Amino acid sequence: MKIATYNVNGVNGRLPVLLRWLNESAPDIACLQELKAPQEKFPLQAIEDAGYNVIWHGQKSWNGVAILSKRGMPQEVRRTLPGDPEDVHSRYMEAEIDNVLIGCLYLPNGNPAPGPKLDYKMGWFRRLTDHAKGLLTQDKPVILTGDFNVMPTELDVYKPEKWVNDALFLPEVREAFSNLVAQGWTDAIRTLYPDEKIYTFWDYFRDAYGRNAGLRIDHFLLSPQVSGRLKAAGVDRHVRGWEKSSDHAPVWIELADK
Repeated sequence: MKIATYNVNGVNGRLPVLLRWLNESAPDIACLQELKAPQEKFPLQAIEDAGYNVIWHGQKSWNGVAILSKRGMPQEVRRTLPGDPEDVHSRYMEAEIDNVLIGCLYLPNGNPAPGPKLDYKMGWFRRLTDHAKGLLTQDKPVILTGDFNVMPTELDVYKPEKWVNDALFLPEVREAFSNLVAQGWTDAIRTLYPDEKIYTFWDYFRDAYGRNAGLRIDHFLLSPQVSGRLKAAGVDRHVRGWEKSSDHAPVWIELADK
């Protein structure tokens, strides 16, 4: 089973890129973030024509997540992160596909920091950590994937000294990610490539992609019930170089059959 995550940075504006990548990479499951489209404007027909069943949670102009599947219709479990009924941002969706529970997430950016946006990010992180702890007690294969908006270590960022005051690299943000992983999750990319510089995002400015001045902020976290099935993982870096592409590249893992 091949599972991918991709922050598309606007599903309608980047639709040709998304469809090209789906055709080339052919993941069994794809989690998308930053749809930037209201529920009724999601390009359902184009996604279905590409061979995918899909559930999505849209939001006008911002956020938005979706789960695509070639292995039947995703069985939706939830479309909000518990813990704050007043949070209406479309940032989390959870579904079961082929006996694997998939959580697709778009964690808040948090900038400018300090300030209300960082406070919201840290609160969201605490809610995610609480929910993830509960998922681990269910004794089933669980995957949390998406844009976490955090570089866990200095290896995950080009010139880390330039990011010390950024909400994606603040000590408390990195500690929150570390505490989440310490519950018993496996960071798929780092498990297979413990010492390599691997990036998933390159800014549009200053030729960041051409200089490989990137960040690793899109992650796969695997529960113990599925981590032993991890066969391969990677980043489709070349997609970032396509015309009118997102500033993120797709990230993927491959799992052995049970």
